[in-house]
Amino acid sequence: MNDKKILEFFKTEQREKAFKALYRLYPRIEKLVLSKGGKPSDAQDVFQEALIILNRNLEKSDFKLTASFYTYLYSVSRFVWKDMQNKFSTQELHDLKDDEVSNFHHVLEEKKYRFAENAFLELGERCQKLLQLFYLKRIPFKEIAVTMQFKSEKIAKNQKYKCLKKAKDIFHKNYQF
Repeated sequence: MNDKKILEFFKTEQREKAFKALYRLYPRIEKLVLSKGGKPSDAQDVFQEALIILNRNLEKSDFKLTASFYTYLYSVSRFVWKDMQNKFSTQELHDLKDDEVSNFHHVLEEKKYRFAENAFLELGERCQKLLQLFYLKRIPFKEIAVTMQFKSEKIAKNQKYKCLKKAKDIFHKNYQF
């Protein structure tokens, strides 16, 4: 199956068919990871991570796939594997081509996203609920105060600030690259 057909599957919300086609590329990615000293289970993890990054990027309106799916997944998989091994040298980063730099940035962005998600999950249920009400559901503080049984709107605001600060502290403590 060609790349245009796979891209069409993504655009028409037929992700299952798209991923089924992309899984045909797995043996090549596995060969890459095995050649770099990894195990088959490492290759599976790397490939899954590369697919997640690809999927998130395809959902962005400004993302343009400038290479074949294989080239993109291979490049992202290289970075994911190196990231897992923490072996980026300054020289390796300077030797990258433009497309590879772009893919590297996508890997870093995904890593930041995961750390942010983990920081959120480390918060208590009450903080999670408060932040979801404010940021996702866009509920005003007056309603949040009632829903969460705060004595006032001001207390709801202060509590949101504390929860957000706690999430940021967890993120910064854990996120290192």
